Amino acid sequence: MKDKIANIIAKADTQGWKKIQVEFGDDLLDILVPSDCAILHMKKMTPLAHSKEEISNALNNPVGSPKLEEIVCSKGKPVGEVTVCVTVSDITRPVPYKGKNGVLLPLFEIIEHAGVKRNNIVIVVGTGMHRISTPEEKLFMFGKEIVDNYQIVDHNCEDLSSQVLAAHTAKDTEVYVNKIFYDSDVKIVTGLVESHFMAGISGGRKGVCPALVNTTTIQKFHGVEFLEHPNATNLVLEGNPCHEEALEVAQTVEVDFLVNTTLDNKLSITGVFAGDLVKAHLAAFEAMKEFVQVPVDEPFDVLLTHTGYVGRNHYQSVKAAVCAMPAVKEKGLIVMVANNIDAEPIGSLEYKTLLHLFKILGPDRYISILEHPDWVFTKDQWEPEMWGKPIRKVGEDGLIYCAPRISEEDYEIIPGVSGYDFIDSNTEFDSTKEKAKAMYQNAVIYAVHHPRFGGRRPTVAFMAEGPYAIPIVKE
Repeated sequence: MKDKIANIIAKADTQGWKKIQVEFGDDLLDILVPSDCAILHMKKMTPLAHSKEEISNALNNPVGSPKLEEIVCSKGKPVGEVTVCVTVSDITRPVPYKGKNGVLLPLFEIIEHAGVKRNNIVIVVGTGMHRISTPEEKLFMFGKEIVDNYQIVDHNCEDLSSQVLAAHTAKDTEVYVNKIFYDSDVKIVTGLVESHFMAGISGGRKGVCPALVNTTTIQKFHGVEFLEHPNATNLVLEGNPCHEEALEVAQTVEVDFLVNTTLDNKLSITGVFAGDLVKAHLAAFEAMKEFVQVPVDEPFDVLLTHTGYVGRNHYQSVKAAVCAMPAVKEKGLIVMVANNIDAEPIGSLEYKTLLHLFKILGPDRYISILEHPDWVFTKDQWEPEMWGKPIRKVGEDGLIYCAPRISEEDYEIIPGVSGYDFIDSNTEFDSTKEKAKAMYQNAVIYAVHHPRFGGRRPTVAFMAEGPYAIPIVKE
């Protein structure tokens, strides 16, 4: 622990502080915070009482669309020859796919009951630019019954031989799409609808773009022109270039059917929306958005948060930092804890290289390099760009990132203040959870007594649902 941090923590008076519980993977960290710390909560979403029956009901009563059986029979060939492709999310999204209370088994039951042969059904994992799924991840996501009985293929954005030219968009993007999906008679998109810090909301059209497209298309989708647009943000669809591009691509390849879900912070299903690509997706959006918005009278000096399920690595954890931005003042502090359990807890090699470049240059000079005419778009360049948004607001020393699964040495390439600055390097912890608790607790104490507040008592808030809640500052 650095001396200046140790001195501040040693002198801090935490008497009268209250206990909160902070999500850390499947565990909860008991953390003390000031007694007047505001707890920012989403509205409680009610889980489905009988998810199996309600999933079947949604599939059999689609929004703005014919029933699946009608779609299968409309393809102008014997149903026994009809091919079906279902695109699914990868491990970074907790979509309820597996088991009798998941969406895949009842979906396939309807498809096969309509006469489609099982060997004519293919599941394509929409990886976008993410790595391919491991066998263990497929079993975890889909369950043994699906893995043993259906063909599952991972999309590879860099393999043009597995793609087909599908569209030229209004923004002059040449779009290649996964060939299995494009060539299938019936195209079904599945996913999770939650707020999204670039596309407004997840799900819907994102199951095709960026999930199933080529590298060049993703470059446009994740390019500076789109990401720096003021409308490329949470819960905004109108005028959002990311949303508009993705929707145009998905409509061009003619998606036949959509199955999207909404979840609460415990990952329980709160809604199932099936049917037309646009209408069913917007129905999910309308059902979800009132719950995720958290009214805030004014921003706080210190904002405490966590990265939730999505923060499986540093690459994904930026969503929590960006979501926290409206609730923290300029030059305030964001204190995060992350359970980066991925095999690569930071991210890909390209991401780590670009992240290090970002740390050296800072957000503005990093952007200037991405915009230079000689720069060649590089995989994962967009996530360091997104880290630049909260860092511009609070400064690099205003972002504290506590992630005990990342080694102390690897923190050298990560922007912000290292969680290792708040624990003694020679201390041995019984578990990763205890290490996370020590990091985060000391970081909270330090933040509340940070020198930048000049001795005054800062206002403090905790975002209980982390990256899933969207603070909305009242006008």
